[in-house]
Amino acid sequence: MLYMGTPHDYEFFLAARVMMRSIANLKVEADLVVIVSRDVPKDWITTLISDGVRVISVDNIQNPYRNQPNFDMRFMFTLNKIYAWSLVEYNRVVMLDADNLFLQKTDELFQCGQFCAAFIDPCNFHTGLFVLEPSIETFKDLLHEIEIGRKNRDGADQGFLISHFDDLLERPLFQPPANGSKLTGFYRLPLGYQMDAVFFYLRLKWNVPCGPNSVITFPSLPMMKPWYWWSWPVLPLGLAWHEQRRATIGYGSQIPVLATESLLYMVTIIAAIILQRRFPPSERALLLKSSTGRVLCYEQLSFFYVLAMKTMPILAVAGSFVFPFFLVPTTVHPLIGWSIFLLGSMSLSVVASVCFQFPSLAGMTPWFSVVGGLLVMACPFYSNGIIRILSIALYFFLVSPPLWWALTEITATREVLPGQEPLMAWTNTRQEPQSELMKLC
Repeated sequence: MLYMGTPHDYEFFLAARVMMRSIANLKVEADLVVIVSRDVPKDWITTLISDGVRVISVDNIQNPYRNQPNFDMRFMFTLNKIYAWSLVEYNRVVMLDADNLFLQKTDELFQCGQFCAAFIDPCNFHTGLFVLEPSIETFKDLLHEIEIGRKNRDGADQGFLISHFDDLLERPLFQPPANGSKLTGFYRLPLGYQMDAVFFYLRLKWNVPCGPNSVITFPSLPMMKPWYWWSWPVLPLGLAWHEQRRATIGYGSQIPVLATESLLYMVTIIAAIILQRRFPPSERALLLKSSTGRVLCYEQLSFFYVLAMKTMPILAVAGSFVFPFFLVPTTVHPLIGWSIFLLGSMSLSVVASVCFQFPSLAGMTPWFSVVGGLLVMACPFYSNGIIRILSIALYFFLVSPPLWWALTEITATREVLPGQEPLMAWTNTRQEPQSELMKLC
């Protein structure tokens, strides 16, 4: 299901394409269908059709729960999932979220009954994957319950369906018949059909006893989905999703942007090194201060001058990480994304150290700390997730003193007050008598 109205519409469109293509590669014996709202761009629909997907356009189901406390606006139109019950040309439908990752073929799910879902916590089933038998009667009943505002704890599809199928926990566990026949009634799906990625991060391997281990679902945190490059190595399973993307739709459209960014950062580093070698510190101070003109009295501006001189280098170093982060395409492969990000932050860190004249080692210490943190998080030799978390915490504890030293070194270079060096270098180049400077005050 795809709809518009969130900041991440394109990412979910991309995720839906990857999931559908990966399912097709498993040779499933079923149609691939995407329910789209009517405001989904036409070129997206054309792309889905070219991927071999059947597209069904629908009107958005207006959400009557949008004004309840703590409602998340990104779930505004998730009730569109109800349209799955209207697909009466099929005798079974497996409804999927775009952030599912299939490990193997799961055609046996079509043998389940009128409604089947997996419980990923003791009390609530998950609607990232569920099986249903289409029925116009059930579809109209669900629409009616939405209109009258049936109790819904989260205002989204999951809370609504949990309220409607409120006795699913008491139903038997689904076991597909060996003869391939279809069951009737309601069933709980084994956990292996909706393995929360959290289970993996506890042991750094899959150990779900009630398999089969077939489908992974990822955390609901919107900015930590597996297709975002920054989610790895915080969530190492993201590489598995990107492997499926590489094997299906690829990254061809992003290569020109990545090549341009890399070239720009390399040119920036070279230009900064040339500036550092050609201009001595006093001349660089002149370049920095020429844009400010003549200042007012020392007594009036000394406090603001010192404050600005202390904070500007810190902001420049922080900006060397923030600025490149937003320039990397959000869904690029993590190894490429982190490489471009680190190259960009290195180039801007070099520029900051050249412009503000603080030691290069101090300016690059945050950069080396980030690189070290990535290596510690991505280490493949941890025995379990607890050891991994403790190792990461220990690393950041050990790296705190070097970061504090770098901070003091960066701010120490800006403790010079007006009337002293390096401002004296600027006044000397102007060759103005002291009396003329006093008249300016």
